[in-house]
Amino acid sequence: MRTPLPLLGGLLMSATLAATAQQPAVTFDRYSLDNGLTVILQEDHSAPVAAVLVMYHVGSKNEKPGRTGFAHLFEHVMFKGSEHVADGEHFRLLQEIGANINGSTTEDRTNYFEVVPSNEVELALYLESDRMGYLLPAVNQAKLDNQRDVVKNERRQNYDNQPYGTAYEKITGALYPPEHPYSWPVIGSMDDLSAASLDDVKGFFRTYYAPNNAVVVVAGDINAVQTREWVEKYFGGIPRGKAIERPNPPLPVLPADVRLVAEDEVQLPRLFLTWHEAPRGTREDAVADVLASILSSGKSSRLYRALVLDQQIAQNVDASADGSEIAGTMSIEITAKPQRTLAEMEKGVNAVLDEVLSHGVTEKEVQAALNGEEAQLVARLSTVLGRANGLATFQLLEGDASKYSKEFDRFAGITPGEVHALAQKIFGSHKVVLSIVPRGKRELSADPAVPQKKETPQ
Repeated sequence: MRTPLPLLGGLLMSATLAATAQQPAVTFDRYSLDNGLTVILQEDHSAPVAAVLVMYHVGSKNEKPGRTGFAHLFEHVMFKGSEHVADGEHFRLLQEIGANINGSTTEDRTNYFEVVPSNEVELALYLESDRMGYLLPAVNQAKLDNQRDVVKNERRQNYDNQPYGTAYEKITGALYPPEHPYSWPVIGSMDDLSAASLDDVKGFFRTYYAPNNAVVVVAGDINAVQTREWVEKYFGGIPRGKAIERPNPPLPVLPADVRLVAEDEVQLPRLFLTWHEAPRGTREDAVADVLASILSSGKSSRLYRALVLDQQIAQNVDASADGSEIAGTMSIEITAKPQRTLAEMEKGVNAVLDEVLSHGVTEKEVQAALNGEEAQLVARLSTVLGRANGLATFQLLEGDASKYSKEFDRFAGITPGEVHALAQKIFGSHKVVLSIVPRGKRELSADPAVPQKKETPQ
């Protein structure tokens, strides 16, 4: 019989690393248990705090049409007790020691973490192992129904009833074919959540919440020898799961522009332009990050300067590159000022992009973007949670945690010519154009004549 561990007090603090001109190296020990669990231990005694992070290689892309939302639903179920930890005890035990606790789900992975005083690492490992190996005996219909309702309310609050909240869902539905695993939202649809049976949910857990589909990272003020013993003690007896077949569709290509118009309860119209780009971990994805920074990072960026400062027609503008495991997107998002239309926004964006396509970018712009990337990287390295998350992500999604210490190598030597070539490739391809306008104000859209996007009943 597993019993909770005695608790000791402690102070929650953050460890920091000094920012340097070169990427700080992250040293760690990596090994595997007999059941296939990958374990990474990263010692840093600069502060008496440690992060315990468990990341599972499962996200919404592992779902099937008609059965969406399972990955995110399970993130909630995982906090509702396991065989040896009663409902509510996971939070109570950790909150009593001042821990930082959370989880998150993306298209590609689900993670759970605790940042604890370093003398409480064993407690965090115990709790994480119990819900990895002993969750299902505590999952019943009542808990499933309760958490299903919680997720539905989350969808209503953060998507359906949030201004512009369903924009991403509309874009991905148009950007990818219906069978592509990035074509549905992480939170899933109301119909699919309603249809999820207890057997469906338990089968999902058995497939994906296995030690051979996970990585455990313990980072911070730890004793590596002692931590190895705890990991073996709590995780070693959990059975290996079956081999997992992962989706690997070809990179998608839009055959033509897709133009959508939707009315929403918003005050100002917003325009979304989205193109395909490369998956994460690639040189092309790094160049896309630099391009996005040149377009919208800071007041001197191309789009901000043109549309917000000079022409004063946009309230704000943002460009971003998002490389995920099997595909990526380049997006530009512009909110119009009052009395302005999205046709004006698109014209202004096109003028800026035409300038980039015709004349390229400068060495100064590229260097500023690279400085920003380096600053973000060092900031992520400065906390135990940032390092734990980075090591787990690179191990799980790219197969090698050591790439985390070489992340900036992807950006090394990026030239204005390289950025120009990628801009021509991305912006010369087809895109999704979504206009979201206030209800009854279709004339403010970029395409007043395009039929309104029909909403899927939720």
